[in-house]
Amino acid sequence: MLPNNLYELDSVVVTEPKEKADQKPSGHGSSVQHGCDIVAFLKKNAFVVFTMTAVALGIGLGFALRHINMSARHVQYVRFPGELLMRILQMLVLPLIISSLITGMSTNTKTSGKIGLRAFSYYMVTTVIAVFTGVVLAVVIQPGKLSRETAASSAGKVEAVQSVDSFLDLIRNMFPSNLVEACFRKYKTVYSRSSSTGQHQDNMTDIIQMPGTSDGTNILGLLVFSVAFGLILSHMEYEGKHLRDLFECLNKTIMYLVDIVIWYSPVGIVFLLAAQIVNMADAGDIGRGVAMYALTVITGLIIHSFLTLPVIYFTVTHKNPFRFMTGLLQVVTTAFGTSSSSATLPVTLHCMEGNHNMDRRVTRFMLPLGATVNMDGVALYEVVAALFIAQVHNMDFSIGQIIVLSVVVTAASTGAAGIPQAGMVSMVIVLASTGLPTEDISLLMTVDWLLDRLRTATNVFGDCVGVGVVQHLSRHELQSSSPVK
Repeated sequence: MLPNNLYELDSVVVTEPKEKADQKPSGHGSSVQHGCDIVAFLKKNAFVVFTMTAVALGIGLGFALRHINMSARHVQYVRFPGELLMRILQMLVLPLIISSLITGMSTNTKTSGKIGLRAFSYYMVTTVIAVFTGVVLAVVIQPGKLSRETAASSAGKVEAVQSVDSFLDLIRNMFPSNLVEACFRKYKTVYSRSSSTGQHQDNMTDIIQMPGTSDGTNILGLLVFSVAFGLILSHMEYEGKHLRDLFECLNKTIMYLVDIVIWYSPVGIVFLLAAQIVNMADAGDIGRGVAMYALTVITGLIIHSFLTLPVIYFTVTHKNPFRFMTGLLQVVTTAFGTSSSSATLPVTLHCMEGNHNMDRRVTRFMLPLGATVNMDGVALYEVVAALFIAQVHNMDFSIGQIIVLSVVVTAASTGAAGIPQAGMVSMVIVLASTGLPTEDISLLMTVDWLLDRLRTATNVFGDCVGVGVVQHLSRHELQSSSPVK
């Protein structure tokens, strides 16, 4: 029966015959759909799959090559593709940091100030928690009790360093005298010995502090300059528009380059890990105490990464932290492969803005800053290492000494460079500041290649969690100000 009004056609319901409605999809159709789902998943997570596969291949290749008696030159050939990856990433880091910070700070001064205050508060809280975790584990497990007979008094020579000069160098590097030189060199106090001309010249020598430099980008100085430059630029409304557009264009160009380079990162990670495993010490050469020390550090990093940081993220945002973590697999595996927070920075920005859709005003301020300042993994490692060496020498630290050690570790880790083995450099400062023998740092060398990669992954993961936390706390300011496109 036809409806009286054509408008009633909207209410007509077309039903299928019962036989067709009761039919279920055939097994062939469901298998095709299942196959399409797998293909769609692989396309969406191609970077993650490739990077994690690269880590597995690199470890497998490294252990396979250990059975071959390879010379140092052959190992260098194996590492060469990975060396290219590190050089490319380090090439992109400098313009990326400068353009990201200036772009982020020049948008809205009030919003940037609140984001900065929350970021530093987050960095301080997580670093203190990491140090506390390390102290508790080192005191409870006491890994140094198993290594008292292996104190490395005759081990490799360690360069002399004064803790006060190291902190002064940190402040000096925040204000570089030459901005161009800061791109490839940083200030470092060097020491020379001269015979005393006083009454007791036969019995003593004087250590003279002299200004010097060391190779490497002065990231801290460039951070300070970029933040100040961006803040001033934000007050120059019409006059600074073209300059803001220039840095915005530069930032977008670098990110496009990152999108291209990121496809090469799995190849480089394979050979970086393979070469490192070929060079690592045999398990039999690692003493029980050093193995227990490594296990203590790894336990602390696991607690910090899978308990402390997720709890902080959930408490602040009320979101599932483990779902957040799944979008960071490529970041963490890249950090593990390169063992450099700075080299991982392009990948971190790509994943945080692509996978999690984080606001660029937050990511481009916090991630470059966190790659230099936020070193939770280094802080935990250093406090465990210092207490381990104290236990090796049967030195019992009092509560006051542990508090002093914690303060020194917090300060030293904050200025640690985001480069491979940077933790070992700041470790010398910690040992010298607490009166522990710096030559015993060679006890830690045999396992530091692994711990360096794990603490780098922890550092980078902490940076990403910080972005999520600060963006949630700053959501009202970000919504009220004009978004960055």
